[in-house]
Amino acid sequence: MSTAIVTHQPLIDRLWPAAERPLVRQAILVVLGSLLLWASAKAQVPMWPVPMTMQSFVVLVLGMGYGFRLGTATVVFYLIEGAVGLPVFAGTPEKGIGLPYMMGPTGGYLIGFVIAAGTVGWLAERGWDRSLTKAVAAMALGSVLLLVPGVAWLAVLIGGAKAVSLGLTPFIVGTVVKLALAAAVMLLAWRAVEARQRPR
Repeated sequence: MSTAIVTHQPLIDRLWPAAERPLVRQAILVVLGSLLLWASAKAQVPMWPVPMTMQSFVVLVLGMGYGFRLGTATVVFYLIEGAVGLPVFAGTPEKGIGLPYMMGPTGGYLIGFVIAAGTVGWLAERGWDRSLTKAVAAMALGSVLLLVPGVAWLAVLIGGAKAVSLGLTPFIVGTVVKLALAAAVMLLAWRAVEARQRPR
């Protein structure tokens, strides 16, 4: 009996198939993805009970759209940009830059970005980006894996109860909205691509 795992192309491979120079393509996609993360970190979105950025939304969409390896590489590259002192994170440069900033209260969430992107990318390569139920489940899992390291690191800095009240509770509503939006975006994108590529 065969136990091989069936893998699927991530969305980006349908939008921009690998060419003769795949490394150039990958480099362009990584840089574009990191710029999108940078922009999403700076954009404040009014949301109850606290305003938020759309960064976790972008992390989930990039991870699922790029797949495991490229999605993970993109987020890691983004973190490297921040580590060397580029003001790519929310609150930079006002709240500091580089490694000192990354060791601060948001450090755990930054690690969570990598875990979340890699996880939803891995699931996308197994077809979880093709159905509403699985896409929502994947995005929900990614959101949990993003939040857990963030709250855990915050608990080390300020204590467990404060970490939950400041680093989790205010973001629950926004997280649910953004993961649902991310799943919807992926499904709509797939439908648009398949409709465009369908023989006529």
